[in-house]
Amino acid sequence: MNVLKLLFTKDGLTYQIAKNKSIFEEKSYFVDEESPENFIADKLDDVLIKQRFDEIQVISALNHFTLMPEGFSQHETGYELIAYNAPVDKEKEELMLSVNEKFKVQFYYTFPKNFYKKIKELALPVNFNFSGERFLNSIHNKNNKEIHINLYHSQCEFFAIDNKKIILYNNLDVNSEVDFLYFIMFTLSKIGFGINETNFFAYGETTENETFISELQKFVMNLKIVFDNIPNKNFILN
Repeated sequence: MNVLKLLFTKDGLTYQIAKNKSIFEEKSYFVDEESPENFIADKLDDVLIKQRFDEIQVISALNHFTLMPEGFSQHETGYELIAYNAPVDKEKEELMLSVNEKFKVQFYYTFPKNFYKKIKELALPVNFNFSGERFLNSIHNKNNKEIHINLYHSQCEFFAIDNKKIILYNNLDVNSEVDFLYFIMFTLSKIGFGINETNFFAYGETTENETFISELQKFVMNLKIVFDNIPNKNFILN
């Protein structure tokens, strides 16, 4: 069974091709100053025609989202709720829903309609999910104050959890390690998490973001690297 896994991040696309749970191809594309206007769309086209797939799994880490309690059913307000966090274009963004039963929350998020149509036109079984839900489902939380940080290329998401209750989730661009470190510390002060009483956990591209990790270690006592993304193995969180 050939499975195509797609991860969409800010200005980036990563794909994996898996056969019988073994990864035999993986590559990432990122927009830079020399990239053409439709760079990611063109790369997606190339990936989708690489071979015949039996299934496609799509993860969006794009930061157009909102977090709501499980059971919230006013789906028609999804665009408006997301608009409180980021500008939304209904003509160009598909509204999606991802539910996390473990922590009893759900995410409304948008996904570019042009990408959505390209993938759906293949008429294959497709599963869409939001990175925050996938990440949250992998967290093993204890009865403590915890910060869980998932790092990507120039982007990250994090959860603040207290006694198995989600206090905060955010997904943001990381243009500067110092700026992000300041944001983490500012967030701790606002939600009442003391540095010495809070356990920190880092996941994802920890090697690529080693400067941020080393700076964070100067301020916090309890930091654990849960895993680093290993080529041809981890895809966000398997």
